[in-house]
Amino acid sequence: MSVAESSPLAWEIRITAGQSYFRGVSEWVCGCCGRWRVSVELIRGRHVYRLVHRYPRRFGGGDNVLGEVATVAELAALLRRWSPVDLADLREAA
Repeated sequence: MSVAESSPLAWEIRITAGQSYFRGVSEWVCGCCGRWRVSVELIRGRHVYRLVHRYPRRFGGGDNVLGEVATVAELAALLRRWSPVDLADLREAA
């Protein structure tokens, strides 16, 4: 076992933002079609709101990340700019 592996700091470095999906990320989805999603992640002590547009499976599927913002006001502006839904249209994903 090397010094880097035994250090508590090395353990913190190995836990990255890419692994946040294993920590129970909150996610909201639009009530109309389910193609617009907003996920909330806690990265380095700050919340990040990510707007994603999902393509239907018949068109090949996949996700298109439209933006990441730090506040709810910026999220509302991002939704107005890129999507036909508003904050009131989002529901918690099951």
